[in-house]
Amino acid sequence: MQVFKFGGASVNSVDRIKNLAAILGRYKGEKLMVIISAMGKTTNALEKVTEAFFDGRKEDALQLFQQVKKQHLDTAKFLLVTQYLPCEHKLADFFTEVEWLLHDKPVRDFDYYYDQVVCIGELLSTTIISAYLNEKGIANHWLDVRDIFRTDDDFRDASIDWDFTLDKVTHGVLPLFRDHDLLLTQGFIGATDENESTTLGREGSDYSAAIFANMMDAKKQVIWKDVESVMNADPKQFPDATAIHELNYKEVIEMAYYGAQVIHPKTIKPLQNKNIPLLVKCFFDPELEGTLIHNHPIKNLPPIIVLKEKQAMVKFSVRDFSFVGEHHIGQLYALFEKFHIKPNLTQNAAISFLAVLDDKQERIEKMALEASSLFDVDVIKGLQLLTIRHFNEATLKRFTKEKSILLRQQTTETVQLLLKSNQDRS
Repeated sequence: MQVFKFGGASVNSVDRIKNLAAILGRYKGEKLMVIISAMGKTTNALEKVTEAFFDGRKEDALQLFQQVKKQHLDTAKFLLVTQYLPCEHKLADFFTEVEWLLHDKPVRDFDYYYDQVVCIGELLSTTIISAYLNEKGIANHWLDVRDIFRTDDDFRDASIDWDFTLDKVTHGVLPLFRDHDLLLTQGFIGATDENESTTLGREGSDYSAAIFANMMDAKKQVIWKDVESVMNADPKQFPDATAIHELNYKEVIEMAYYGAQVIHPKTIKPLQNKNIPLLVKCFFDPELEGTLIHNHPIKNLPPIIVLKEKQAMVKFSVRDFSFVGEHHIGQLYALFEKFHIKPNLTQNAAISFLAVLDDKQERIEKMALEASSLFDVDVIKGLQLLTIRHFNEATLKRFTKEKSILLRQQTTETVQLLLKSNQDRS
């Protein structure tokens, strides 16, 4: 049995949904657990619905949701003939689930309402796609994952109740494979023990697939993406980026830590625990090799490059010329937490502490203002943070040409450089 995950880009148009069906048609007769995200920009649209509702703009929220409804009904009309009416009835139930909430007034935290509204995106997309697959002769059984994944009530970043969920998967999902080859459900969402919808946080759909793979002892998990494979750099930044066809779990976690847009570490752990390989495949061309990620050592990897633009370096200096100690650092990290700031790089000096941050102006200004009661604070903006794993001198020279290095940290595997363009020097 394999677990397949298709992201929003894979289902953001009628043509791509047809392509998804063609991919699944290649695996007829095999046991598949298929996880599908919301279509395209649906999550963003539902976020706007939630914001309007929470701000007390009920009519705006209903109008914005009307657009989401229309988009999905139009997609269903383009795709379906014999299955359209039952699909429409099922969609109507989910529409009502949201509209019932939108006619009320907010009395709970924003995150609660966020999850109740945003979760609908996955339910709508999978309902339409399940109907389309059945119409095209790719028989499948649709499941509401909220009946399977039990979570806590940490809305927008819910944690899985592994014991309860494992029991549901073992006794409620796996037996379905006796009568069905293909089970289809949602990523990213779950529910509390009070049947309140929850979402699993960043990269939740990949994580959902990994949970199923772990609990089902899957042979493999496949993530279908709109790229040919994992690359050694972002091809949008570096057109000469090259494909990497084999990685291990540790390397992927390291890449993600430094900011590479690869697989989120929380997705890797359930797979690593059961030694389940992860395959990244190209949605547009299934014949391409893709990238296999496993638990074995890998040698001779190319330099892996992560470039973060729009970085700011904040220097906090003690005023009494005492050494920077744990007390000072504790104060600073309390400020980072308060203003939801995650440093990308830090460095201690004798009487100062440096932090490299994403340049989110409002947050940095508020944090710097509060820190100024304790430290002298200096901010330098317009910087780049370059990380190179498996670096060599040629790669370093290429990427530091005509740049000033403001900060350097290095291990045997990885170098990080904070760069400022020489053209920006005053």
